[in-house]
Amino acid sequence: MALVEHSSAARTVRDAEEARDELRAALKGAGVTLPSLALDGVSLVGDFPRPLVDLGRCTPQTARQLAGALRGEAR
Repeated sequence: MALVEHSSAARTVRDAEEARDELRAALKGAGVTLPSLALDGVSLVGDFPRPLVDLGRCTPQTARQLAGALRGEAR
């Protein structure tokens, strides 16, 4: 892989990490923690990664908290 391609791939992954972190902070502000929130490892593989933010699994209680936050309900 050429240096330019490597740099572009690194920027793409960094952008996905920033998006994950923004989501984590917003969820925390709404009182919701998704314990498995991460980047999907498989989507990072290859010369031209297409990173995906994996929301992961959560308990039914956390799912309800997330639903409430999306509806704008107070904690």
